[in-house]
Amino acid sequence: MPYYSDDIIEEVRSRNDIVDVISQYVRLSKKGSTYFGLCPFHNEKTGSFSVSPNKQMYYCFGCGAGGNVFTFLMEYENFTFGEAMEALADRAGVELPKQEYTSAQRQEADKRARLLEINKEAAKYFYMLLRGERGARALSYFRKRELSDETMQKFGLGYSDQYSDDLYRYLRKKGYEDDILKESGLVSIDERRGGDDKFLKRAMFPIMDVHNKVIGFGGRVMGDGEPKYLNSPETKIFDKSRNLYGLNFARSTKKPQLLLCEGYMDVIALHQAGFDNAVASLGTALTSGHANLLKRYTKNVYLTYDSDGAGVKAALRAIPILKEVGITTKVINMKPYKDPDEFIKALGAEEYQKRIDTAENSFMFEIRILEQQYDMHDPESKTKFYNAVAEKLCTFGEKLERDNYIAAVADKYMIGIEDLRRLVNQYGAKIGMAAGGAPPVRERSELRREQGSEKKKENGMIQSQKLLLTWLIEHTGLFPKIEKYISPEDFTEEIYHKAAEILYEQYRNTGTVNPAKIVSMFQNEEEQREIAGLFHATIRGVETEGDKENGGYSKETFEKALKETIVRVKQNSIEYHLKNMAPTDMAALQRSVADKKALEELEKVHISID
Repeated sequence: MPYYSDDIIEEVRSRNDIVDVISQYVRLSKKGSTYFGLCPFHNEKTGSFSVSPNKQMYYCFGCGAGGNVFTFLMEYENFTFGEAMEALADRAGVELPKQEYTSAQRQEADKRARLLEINKEAAKYFYMLLRGERGARALSYFRKRELSDETMQKFGLGYSDQYSDDLYRYLRKKGYEDDILKESGLVSIDERRGGDDKFLKRAMFPIMDVHNKVIGFGGRVMGDGEPKYLNSPETKIFDKSRNLYGLNFARSTKKPQLLLCEGYMDVIALHQAGFDNAVASLGTALTSGHANLLKRYTKNVYLTYDSDGAGVKAALRAIPILKEVGITTKVINMKPYKDPDEFIKALGAEEYQKRIDTAENSFMFEIRILEQQYDMHDPESKTKFYNAVAEKLCTFGEKLERDNYIAAVADKYMIGIEDLRRLVNQYGAKIGMAAGGAPPVRERSELRREQGSEKKKENGMIQSQKLLLTWLIEHTGLFPKIEKYISPEDFTEEIYHKAAEILYEQYRNTGTVNPAKIVSMFQNEEEQREIAGLFHATIRGVETEGDKENGGYSKETFEKALKETIVRVKQNSIEYHLKNMAPTDMAALQRSVADKKALEELEKVHISID
């Protein structure tokens, strides 16, 4: 990622008013000193999304999204910080400093840029052919599939001609050499025969990345020919295991989940029917790369694969991959139809929405498919099925989650819940012995609880440090009162330590705090979002009912909570630095003694917010 100085970051931020930028994406209305609108990051009917021009920050009371103008573009457009910088600099007319590249890096960047240009030119050519005399057959195919002209235009659909060097000659006329054309994957080069197009007599589907740049193509053969569908090969700009068809549109959906399909036409048919949240993997099984890409945009994925055997197998492969990255998965039942395209043509969008609303929990789907392998009328086979279910139930690490599924399975298959739980624990014990003496399910859960209590304590201290920073930001008058007790060194979490250093420096230099500038000083996406969270209470405190200065708390309650938090942070700091202190470090030892005295004094004083 390019490096930018704090000064240039602040110049770009300050020259892009957050209200003006967000107004391009969200309809805002002014209430008092703050603007409100419908949150672009989750579905809602009442506007809980607030934008503060004074703080140059936004915050949603519904889903907790918040930050500055950089964070907004990173969230909404899924930009990296560097991409957000470039977009906002361009918008404000700020010239960014040229980045220094090695000759190899520059050569690689130039090559990628040329490959993108070639794909864009090819897409334009295919698009033009479809609408001419030579594309009549493909156009007829698309119309038989009931695609409107608007939909064909939206997805940039096209046609590749029957002549083996048609696209090759077109691209050569545009000035592209054989070497780069070969790397594009669109043609093969023979020294004697020249160039041969990869796609012949095919209805063409441009594949775009999330920023709407054409990175490859899929083509469906018109008439006889194999394979039926053909994709671009992997290139420097196209990795089919890390891209999803239709994601450039679906990433902006307001719907609470993404629909994962098998093919191009399913995605296009769903979008045309109003389901703008549909995507598909590109002629390959779902990969961990796909799952991680999906996770950037949603926590919920509904599988809408074909209802045939191959589709069921694909769903069974996809479920654990999605679960591994923390995505909640459901399975849409499209029977008696094969795929979303057929279903919508036969029953319409309203009925398909009903199938979404009644989608099956992925684990219960796995159990239902598992059941088909057993004869449930035969006692021995039925027992084997219950044991197989018990084995699958052991995969849930959390006791509460496992118990919920035990109850659901017991209810559906009419098994005594305690009988099933006992079977699960028995199976867990067997797994433990097979693994060399690992404890059974129930004991493992107790061990996790012990580990969890340590984690809870650790998380509690993180929250205390975060809360103290938030209060310092909210109440600028607190700074001179606690500065002699609490310094940036007392914030032991690395990200909050850095935030505290910036905050203290701003107070000392200006006597005020600039929230949006602090957020900008963290270029990592996750860090930006975390630091933005420190400022949510600032915006919330202005808008909530109750004591306006204290976010709804009484003065006495707030002062008591503040004092307790300061003491906790100081105590933790002393323990942390003692633990990490070298025995011969006399300066650190002297600091520890001074900190203990400060803590004793702190426990005696009253800290007022007046």
